[in-house]
Amino acid sequence: MMQEYEYEYAEFVYYTPKGLDKEGLVWPVRAGRSRAKPHYKAGPKRIECCSLHFVMAGRVRLEWEGQQVELQKDDLFCLFPGVTYSYCLLPADAPLQLRWLAVDGPRALPLLELAGLRPETPYREQACTPHVRESAERMIGALGKAGTWSPALSLKLHSLLFELFSHLCRGNADSEENKKAGWIRECVDFMELHAAEGISVQQVADFAGVHRSYFSQAFTEEMGISPSKYLQQLRMDKAKRLLKDTDATVTEIALSLGYPNLYSFTRAFKSYCSCSPLAFRQNESRS
Repeated sequence: MMQEYEYEYAEFVYYTPKGLDKEGLVWPVRAGRSRAKPHYKAGPKRIECCSLHFVMAGRVRLEWEGQQVELQKDDLFCLFPGVTYSYCLLPADAPLQLRWLAVDGPRALPLLELAGLRPETPYREQACTPHVRESAERMIGALGKAGTWSPALSLKLHSLLFELFSHLCRGNADSEENKKAGWIRECVDFMELHAAEGISVQQVADFAGVHRSYFSQAFTEEMGISPSKYLQQLRMDKAKRLLKDTDATVTEIALSLGYPNLYSFTRAFKSYCSCSPLAFRQNESRS
């Protein structure tokens, strides 16, 4: 139920994530609904998570980092961590009505980018399709009725959250940049799954169905690192975890990571970490 505040009538709902939520790498934090009073304004302020705001009616001006944009019904905007924002009501035929959903976790920013929202362009016009509006309302409604935490509740909220992002991404699917980012991410998933099997850059390019040189260029532009170095990073990160957290022999680790023999693994590890696998293990056991 909405309560009266200085600049608005609003309903706020809050959620405390548990371990199962955090294993999913993205989780809801809070949500709400509001109807603006005639002199409505918010900010300037910064927040520590990402907050999606859906314009259900009326008009609003969003300002950030010396920029501004005027938004109206069916537009949306996102507040990103560490950026100062303010927004205020603009004259319109209908009162300003907002819905918002704040999310957190390491997967939040990548999901928002897939949906076409970035700190430098934190809004999308006409993105609140009927499916998006319905999903947002269902998500906010579920949070408002959440009650005591349970695994079933956590899974339900995750399902609703990903349903919402699915609709947001679908509305952004025509972007060539988004298409490119999509297949590069599929390659990243392939590499993370199979890096320990000794796959090559050529095999990843074959998986993507593109020429190796084009794949290497596109991957480096998107990820900021070449695919060969990314594969090396994946293998070395796993090698360090195995050396630190298991009693597997160095030979076992070498063969488990797709290296043909102990020598090639030791040489690669020394080049990457500036010490031998045994020296790394000994240093970690002392710390």
